[in-house]
Amino acid sequence: MTRSPGADGVGNVQHRIPHQVPAEPGAHRTDDDARLSAELAAVVAGARRRAQRDGDRQIDSAHLLHSLLEYDPEVRALFDDGPQLARLLGYLVQRSIGYGLRWQASVEDSGAVPVVVPAAPEADGCSPLVAGAMERARERSAGRNGEPARGVDLLAAVVAEPRSRAVEVLGRAGVDVGGLRRAIGGVVGEVVVRPGRGAGP
Repeated sequence: MTRSPGADGVGNVQHRIPHQVPAEPGAHRTDDDARLSAELAAVVAGARRRAQRDGDRQIDSAHLLHSLLEYDPEVRALFDDGPQLARLLGYLVQRSIGYGLRWQASVEDSGAVPVVVPAAPEADGCSPLVAGAMERARERSAGRNGEPARGVDLLAAVVAEPRSRAVEVLGRAGVDVGGLRRAIGGVVGEVVVRPGRGAGP
């Protein structure tokens, strides 16, 4: 994937990508949702641990992006191997000591008119944008083949939201977000757009 112009000056940071690990015994919320694949359940559990470790009130889309890159090979394959992936991971690990500090006093939201939906246990501790993205990921997978949602389904739902923190991080790290949406669409077999909007440019 090509880099977008105007990336900031964050240098490449070597970052070890751990092997996928199962969710912690006794984990609750998303980890127990049969509508998520085992891989995606591990991703969300990892994002939850990261948010708790960093002292953040909620899991936001940047936590999810970081965990997806660490645990999901299908998601990593969407990015250029080498410098681009290293740069993105390097930017993400700086969250707790830099740009992420300003997020601790705010809530990540899509800015859309809220829709009342039944509360899901996995939404506990998630930002409103992440809770909505999880539901759309499940709907996307169920409508396609009836199988549990995968990491690419969740990434598709997250990057379709231009106000998500994950999209902000991707842009700052020099990732062509439009190109990423098209790449995801090629994997899941559908156009990735914000809910309620056309494909557009």
